[in-house]
Amino acid sequence: MKTVTVIQHTEAEYLGLMEDHFEGRNVRFNYNRPFTKGGMLPPGPGTSDGLILLGGGPYGVVSGHLLPSLGAELRLTRDYIAAGLPVLGIGLGSIILAVAAGGGAEERPLRFALETARATAPGHLDGFLPDSLPLTLYLRDAPVLPADSTVLARSDSGEAMIFSLGRNLGFLGHPGMKRGMAEDLIMEFAETPDDTLEGLAALGAAQGAIAETLGPLMVGTMAHTGWM
Repeated sequence: MKTVTVIQHTEAEYLGLMEDHFEGRNVRFNYNRPFTKGGMLPPGPGTSDGLILLGGGPYGVVSGHLLPSLGAELRLTRDYIAAGLPVLGIGLGSIILAVAAGGGAEERPLRFALETARATAPGHLDGFLPDSLPLTLYLRDAPVLPADSTVLARSDSGEAMIFSLGRNLGFLGHPGMKRGMAEDLIMEFAETPDDTLEGLAALGAAQGAIAETLGPLMVGTMAHTGWM
């Protein structure tokens, strides 16, 4: 049985619909909450089989209120990469992954939007990446990808939505976001994105499509990372 370490940055954002797919494949996940009183990051990979870095709502990497645990998380991510253990970054986590792998980050405003990610070519993620899928963006800033990265899917505007760095994967948006998670994120922080009502409506309407495309996406993710 595989066990992955999950770093959570807010009360509201967690694996969401992805949890059932991990549990269904006997992959255990342990949440670590450095933002809580007494909460700490793990000192290193230990016996973990991989690392998942979740989103952070309005926290930024180069703008806004910077993630308090950013430095320690960059070191931890580099430790996983150096050990050959896969890292999956979602939202803010994808930016942390890009920076830790030798890329960077650029300033972008806080945004909440449902984007369509379109595969850049057939056959990505062992052939399981859908041709298109919905990703929910709730983040500020954006990754600057390392030269050795591969963009697996882009938005209609050309922004990299899914990228790979060897066995590591970055998702600019959350592939298993529930509407209730977004509602809780909006209530958790004083700073909120513009057009939250429109974003919530779009996310609510897309729940069926999110669940449908998440199945093959998780199969491909598990195969790519070696967690299955």
